[in-house]
Amino acid sequence: MATAEGYLRRLTRRLTEDPEQLDVEELSDEAANTGALKAIDAQRGQEVTMVGTLRSVECNGKGCSGGIKAELFDGTDTVLLVWLGQRRIPGIESGRTLRVHGRVGKLENGAKAIY
Repeated sequence: MATAEGYLRRLTRRLTEDPEQLDVEELSDEAANTGALKAIDAQRGQEVTMVGTLRSVECNGKGCSGGIKAELFDGTDTVLLVWLGQRRIPGIESGRTLRVHGRVGKLENGAKAIY
């Protein structure tokens, strides 16, 4: 009986709580389970592993010669991922959850980025 009540409580919460808050909790749990660093804690020059969901993916320039840019959200902050010289990467699309590893840099506007 307790498991039925627990299931009903979780289902009710899923149906009534803000979807973005649920995503944040899921991503935070995933990051904690993999030992990934939260984006909000990442500092410039630090080598990091992060887990998050791609919010947007875009191709810049003529025929994407400028590369691909994707916004990774991990529940705390966003990090811009940049693949230079790429036109398309299979599997890199909005809504995907990724685990990335690299060195954090900063863009001119102060945003965090991993190239």
